[in-house]
Amino acid sequence: MFIIKLAFKSILNRKFTVVLTVISIALSVALLLGIERLRTETRASFTNTISGTDLVVGARSGSIQLLLYSVFRIGNATNNTSWESYQDISGHPKVAWSIPISLGDSHRGFRVMGTTPDYFKHYRYARAHKLNFTVGEPFANVYDAVLGADVAEKLGYVIGEQIIVAHGAGKVNLFKHDNKPFNVVGILARTGTPLDRTVHVSLSGIEAIHIDWKGGNRPMPGMQIGARQAEQLDLTPKSITAMLVGLNSKLSTFKLQRYINEYQQESLLAILPGVALQELWEMIGVAEKALLAISLLVVVVGFISMMTVIITSLNERRREMAILRSVGARPAHIFVLIMEESFTLTLMGTLLGLVLLYLLLFIAQPIIESRFGIFIDIGWPASYELYMLGAVLLSGLLVSLIPGYRAYRYSLADGMTIRV
Repeated sequence: MFIIKLAFKSILNRKFTVVLTVISIALSVALLLGIERLRTETRASFTNTISGTDLVVGARSGSIQLLLYSVFRIGNATNNTSWESYQDISGHPKVAWSIPISLGDSHRGFRVMGTTPDYFKHYRYARAHKLNFTVGEPFANVYDAVLGADVAEKLGYVIGEQIIVAHGAGKVNLFKHDNKPFNVVGILARTGTPLDRTVHVSLSGIEAIHIDWKGGNRPMPGMQIGARQAEQLDLTPKSITAMLVGLNSKLSTFKLQRYINEYQQESLLAILPGVALQELWEMIGVAEKALLAISLLVVVVGFISMMTVIITSLNERRREMAILRSVGARPAHIFVLIMEESFTLTLMGTLLGLVLLYLLLFIAQPIIESRFGIFIDIGWPASYELYMLGAVLLSGLLVSLIPGYRAYRYSLADGMTIRV
């Protein structure tokens, strides 16, 4: 207990260097845990988004690009798929169910997705979890809308409110379909996936708001078709962005994938979501490892800084050590004193690093979620993070062995000798 009190008093006598050392360790710990939290939460967010879908089909492009825009709402499709091709593939004997999706519009920064009621029946996430409603029900009419949990929460929407869909997927839209408002009929339970940030409407609704558009251009003033008038027209889609496909048997997955990839009527691409996701992680794996290596190097630099400060201070504390020896302190006591100081600095830096980490998470979470569609959980440290913290504390003790051993070797005569 005496050694602990002495260590604290020694630390208080060197406030400036101690504060700098603690801040250095804190920044190192915050960076290490922050990068690891971002890496694991990003992987979990992507992995949990889709489950039970055997194939994702869209216009021929890249497998990762198709996965990103059709499932994660990141980026845009290079081309659309014709409705005739969708009907042909969905009617294939090996297909159990299919879900068409249409993207390209937004509402106040949130993506709008056109689909069918089968989406709520067949779509699964996070190991076959079904979609549930906190309130309301799936859309049944042309201008019905179902909101993801984040959309309803952040915009304060409830059942019965009307929303305006805008053309384009950006936050700044030049044209709004304000003559054809949608009515909120349902709000989905939170899933922790991009579904929470999506406005779901019917394919006929997407067709209705674009019924008077020609060649992708907005209608001229006075040439717009009203909402009720549009309902009376044929709202069968001409094309869709992509489709999600479930098969009767997993054994036929590769056969149907080859059939779609060799489709004669149109250039299509069919991907396995799990395989495409693995390709994505392999592509960014180098960046993952590089970031982790950088954060580990920062931690090492922090500990080297602490060791340097302690060793440098030993030259100024020789007389202090000599006085301790003269009043009965043994070399082992000096060794434990230095170890205790180092451990205290490491512990203070680690705790401050945790505080900085959670502060940064609170600030960055909504930004990352809105811009990249990735939800970073702000919860208690996971088991692997606790192991990392334990490794940091242990490393702090190991680093302190060098200055502790040097202090141990100081003798009473060496400490009392005046060096010129």
